[in-house]
Order: sequence, then C-alpha cells, then structure tokens
Amino acid sequence: MQDRRVISLPGADATQASSAVAAGGLIFVSAQGPVGPDGKTVESDITAQTKAVIARLGATLDAAGSSLAQAVSVHVFLKQASDFAAMNDAYREAFADKPPVRTTVAVALPGRASIMMSAIAVPNGAARETMHPAGWMKSPRPYSYIVKAAGFVFLSGLVSRRGTDDQVVPGPASLQTSTILDNAGVLLKTAGLSYADVVSARVFLVDSSYFETMNNEYRRYFTAEPPARATAVTALMGPDAVVEISLIASEHGKQVIGPAVAPSLPLSTAVRAGDLLFLSGVLGNTDANSDDIAAQGGEIFTRIGRTLEGLGLSFDHVVDNLVYLPDIWQLPKFEARAREVFVRNPPARTVVGAGLVTRSGLIEMMMTAAGR
Repeated sequence: MQDRRVISLPGADATQASSAVAAGGLIFVSAQGPVGPDGKTVESDITAQTKAVIARLGATLDAAGSSLAQAVSVHVFLKQASDFAAMNDAYREAFADKPPVRTTVAVALPGRASIMMSAIAVPNGAARETMHPAGWMKSPRPYSYIVKAAGFVFLSGLVSRRGTDDQVVPGPASLQTSTILDNAGVLLKTAGLSYADVVSARVFLVDSSYFETMNNEYRRYFTAEPPARATAVTALMGPDAVVEISLIASEHGKQVIGPAVAPSLPLSTAVRAGDLLFLSGVLGNTDANSDDIAAQGGEIFTRIGRTLEGLGLSFDHVVDNLVYLPDIWQLPKFEARAREVFVRNPPARTVVGAGLVTRSGLIEMMMTAAGR
C-alpha cells in the first residue's frame, strides 16, 4: 500500500474518522468543529467558535507534523451566511501572511456548531508557494487565489467577480459560470497550467434548477478528460452569487480512470494524479431505496468499491471522504453503515447538510484515495 499515515487527536471519535491522514505529500484534515480544550462545544458567538475551530485545526496539523502556515486549502462551512464578516475577522488573525486558498459556503451543521472547517496542508519544511495573477486586485478577503504545493495547484472557490477590481458580475447562472471559469483559466495560466490539468472540482449552486445551465457552460471549458466533480446545493456568500466553483489541478499530469459517468455529464469517474486518485461524487439512489439513507449509502460504497477494486485498491486506501446529506439529522444512520466499511484507520471526513441536484438522493460521497 502507498504510504498512508493516520493522525488521531485525543477526544476524537476514531471509529468514524481520523483527525487527519497524510498521503501523497499532502495532509487531509477532517472537518473540525468549535470544540474547546475540555472537549466540549464552545457555545458563544461566531467569533469564539471560529477561533476554537482554528485552534483545533492547528492542533491537528501540529500532530501531523504541519502547521497553520503550511495549510494550502481550507473549506469553511457556516450555518448562517450572515456570520461571514465576523468569521472573516477572526480568520484573518490566524492567516495573516500568505493565507491558503479558501471556499466558504453556508450549510446545515451537526449539533450546536455554527462553523466547521476542513483543510489540506503540506508537512513542515515542504515547499508551498502563493501566487497572484498580474493585473488582478488583491482580494480584500483573507485568502490567496492560488497555492502551489506537492505538485498540485489549489484555487480558491470563485464566484462571479472581475479579477481586476473585485467587482461582482451579476447575471444568470450561465454568465456567472462562464465568468468564474474564465477567471479560473487566468489563475491556471498564472501557475503554468490549463483546464486540461484540472483533476478535481467542487461546484456549489444556490438552487438545483441552475444545474443544467451551469453544466452547459462548464462542458465548454472541459471538453475532454474532465476532472472528477461533485455538485451541492448551498447558500453562498453574497446576495447575487448563484454559482461557486473550486478547483485542484496537477503538475504531475493526469490519467482519467473508468468510463464517463454519463454522456450528458462532463465529469470523469476518477482521475489519477501523482500518488492520488480523485473520485467524483457518487449517488446511491435507486427505485428500490428512495427513502432509505442506509441503503443508498450502501449502494454508494458498492459503486465506489468497484472503482477502487478495479485499480487494485480498497477502502483502506481512502484518505478523504466528503459527505453531503440533505437531511443532516440522518447522520447516525449513515455512520452505522460507514463503520462497516471503514473498519480500521478511517479516512479524514467532512459531513455537512447540503442539498443534492438529484432530488431523490439522500446522500452523496466524494472520496480521494492514495495508492497505485
């Protein structure tokens, strides 16, 4: 098996997820909630919760031989979009210099958390470079547009703005998608790459009705060997934004694995780059399990298991698992099924309450694995 190192902090439920998993030159950190040193949820305002999440993130990275300064990508999940400004103020204190790329969306969260964060980092001493496109205004928000590390290029989640002056470009989903991906092209070129090098994409829509329009624009940019992709329905930061897209590209080259997911969908089943395998989001809904999340979760594991097995891999090789649940209260039913699959050393994991573009879907999973 490809080198895969699991990190578990004291107090973490290691039966569900590892605190972090190191593989392929990267460290994947599970979504961290606002848990204080005493192991209890911090109950105060978003500022205190943000600081508690960042402290937990920092402790996890320290245990993994990394640090907040070595973070390359952070996903912020807020319960309320109205907390964005206050979160930003607290976040900026921790990431004042050469911050990681970042994507922020509003979703349902488990328990009493108002915020959670997941991250990807590189070990202490590893090269990490932030980049900024010529002619673009520096973002007033505390993130870099581009971070290059471990042979990968990470882009911040992009909404429809002009790079030159940071002004919002309002309009229909088609215009917003094309504006986002035009800007992504500039960022990729700044890093010496192109759309053909993108290996993984996360798309966020404020309403599932925008999916077809977004998809039609998206396929114009990814005409062959598209990246792995997952699409979720969430609230976004800004009243005019209806689409947000974050991307990961590879300097290693890439290999598309498996058949196309569907002729109408511009996404690959999986994409291999370096020692990592990026899998598209997978649904498990069938005519027979439309109201059974455990059965849908089981079907997802079966489908992903076939892809992994075809490559000589197993669930022991999975390093990161992103889970979207339209009904977050159904989490315990999913966890019981997941325990049967991730019997030992489970991956890093993020579970949030996000909508799916397939209304009969009760769960979607997007995984990253390590190994050849």
